[in-house]
Amino acid sequence: MIDDYEFTSDPARLDGALIHHWLSTDAYWALGRSREKQDSAMAGSLNFGAYEKASGAQVAYARVVTDRATFAWLCDVYVDRRARGKGLGTALVTAVRDHLAPFGLNRILLSTGDAHGVYEKIGFQPLETPGNWMAYGRL
Repeated sequence: MIDDYEFTSDPARLDGALIHHWLSTDAYWALGRSREKQDSAMAGSLNFGAYEKASGAQVAYARVVTDRATFAWLCDVYVDRRARGKGLGTALVTAVRDHLAPFGLNRILLSTGDAHGVYEKIGFQPLETPGNWMAYGRL
């Protein structure tokens, strides 16, 4: 089943309009995000897509903010509703993790309100000392 999909960080394959539609209308963390804001976020990030091999259609997306040396933040992970339930989220995040491995990063962080099980399958764990982390801005 997963063999029917291709995972790549090739920016030429990304469907920016589709990604914006998914995130701005169906992702609780990005509802209402403008296309301009999404395009800017993508331009400053390492982006990944999952594509049906047969049709070439994009079916999932993930974005990584990283310095490619010490740190990465995995965000905007989204699987099209019509493609869910096939393990695509886990496969996409595994591809992202494996792509980042040669960089020797100290840490890859993410935040999720509802997909802990997806990330735990490939080694993500809750922070041991979440009280050490701080944030500035809108939460």
